[in-house]
Amino acid sequence: MRLMKYFFYVFILTGFVTMMSGTHLYRAPGVTSLTNSQVKYKVADQHYVVLKRGPNTAIVVDNAAVDIKELPGHRAGYNGLALLKHRDQSDNLFVPSLAGLNFEHIHDGTPTLKEKFEPRKFPMQLRIISDDTVELYQAPTPNWKLESCGRYQILEDGTIEYTFECIPHADRFKNGYIGLFWASYIQAPEDRRINFYGKSIANLAKRETLITARTPSHGVNSTHPPLNVLFYPNFAPDFPLTLVNHPSDYVYSQPWYYGIRGKYSYTQIFRDRDHIWFAQSPTGGGRLNPAWDFQWFIPNYEVGKAYGFIIRAHYAPWTDHESLQKSVRKHLSALAQE
Repeated sequence: MRLMKYFFYVFILTGFVTMMSGTHLYRAPGVTSLTNSQVKYKVADQHYVVLKRGPNTAIVVDNAAVDIKELPGHRAGYNGLALLKHRDQSDNLFVPSLAGLNFEHIHDGTPTLKEKFEPRKFPMQLRIISDDTVELYQAPTPNWKLESCGRYQILEDGTIEYTFECIPHADRFKNGYIGLFWASYIQAPEDRRINFYGKSIANLAKRETLITARTPSHGVNSTHPPLNVLFYPNFAPDFPLTLVNHPSDYVYSQPWYYGIRGKYSYTQIFRDRDHIWFAQSPTGGGRLNPAWDFQWFIPNYEVGKAYGFIIRAHYAPWTDHESLQKSVRKHLSALAQE
């Protein structure tokens, strides 16, 4: 009951803030080839592009199958980062046949999904912007009529900056919002939990603490909204995407979280103003392979308008929490300026 009262409050607040602002909170940054006609690109002649900078190597793929030495048996449908590894590593952070920062779901909270995995099913175009930047463009999809473009840029320290922009071309979303979901399938970490600063919804008056969260099973306590959440989506009782609509007993208070695999940490860093929700599954990528995910909601959307967000995926050798936090602060500061 306390959970529902909390989300009812933020639901009412959303409409008030939107009316007062006059500008949509989640307007597109205007940096990808979807929204900026000044962006020059060439279409890749393969279904993958290798990015190398600093200590890290990444391979960005569209949603066609790829079978190369670095990605044996990579499956069709899984787009985004098919590979991310440090120069001192021999293996991939992600499950090689799957991916990370993989654009996975488009929905409106209703049960009548013609296709659960629409971004996977329809062609994407891999666009090369520069030696360190590529984009995945997808034309308006047949069911939702959502056009999108995701930009993957590898920064000087090997961090991946991901900018997503989209335009709805038809009023297909019956609950009045657009729901979008991304998955990162981690290859057999010893510890499948994620770590973030937050609070228990039952004790919001208390100070934030570092929370280590592992959901008991797929689709149970699977998503963690922000403390300053400005929108709570309406879901049908029989909505089928269980990672999307099963909030935990926590809210996060700082917009980043991380997990540890071997001697490395994988940290996803968000902008406060995008109000992205964390999500996780202990077995999303297979029995030993957790999914360290996130989702995003666009309320009060308008057909033909562009929306977007920016995040960073930081991958580096793990030493201790304090050292990681110092690195994260630099990225948070940079994201706040974008």
